[in-house]
Amino acid sequence: MSVKVILFGATGMLGRGVLRACLRDDTVESVLAVGRTPLGVSHPKLRESVQSDPSDLAAAGIDPAAYDACFFCLGVSSVGMTEEAYRHVTHDLTLAVARPLAAANPGMTFVYVSGEGTDSTERGRSMWARVKGRTENDLLELPFRAYMFRPGIVQPVRGVPSKARISRMFYAVLGPLVPLVRRVAPNLVITSEAFGRAMIAVARPGTEVPGHILRPADINRLGGAPTRHN
Repeated sequence: MSVKVILFGATGMLGRGVLRACLRDDTVESVLAVGRTPLGVSHPKLRESVQSDPSDLAAAGIDPAAYDACFFCLGVSSVGMTEEAYRHVTHDLTLAVARPLAAANPGMTFVYVSGEGTDSTERGRSMWARVKGRTENDLLELPFRAYMFRPGIVQPVRGVPSKARISRMFYAVLGPLVPLVRRVAPNLVITSEAFGRAMIAVARPGTEVPGHILRPADINRLGGAPTRHN
């Protein structure tokens, strides 16, 4: 069965990996990419909605009932941000998208990019982990099928870049060590390609998913061999 996907945050490293996986996968019928900047990508399956407020579903022309899955890859680094500002961008924007989608289409699959170390108790010392934890918890209470992806170390592959300056610095300095870490501890590292395939897998009817919070080992397992190679 094919799936129709709404993708938020396709200009980021993980979002690019998800977009590439969707465009290559024969089980993905179409992709609507919603974001603030154009992708610079052309494909028969791809439609874009470029708007200043990604949460304005009416401006994007989104009919929630027409889609099977929403892949929410929007996110920012918490470095230098107050908790209030980070919560607004991370929690409030995500729920502004998720709530109307869940209300209109409870059969939809919603996949949220969280992070390894997220604090589900919402009471820990780490500000970003608390905010991510609250976001996860609120999403899991909505009446659709929600999955939280908590990636660890992500290895960008096939030209997928990172927009975040801190991530670019990390990969510039430590990038050569990632393949070694992957060999020694394969479940600590995922590739941007496997990440995208795993998102598609949880949206596909009949996939056996180990739970609603998926960590690197789960993502690697779900993101196995692609449907086709090109």
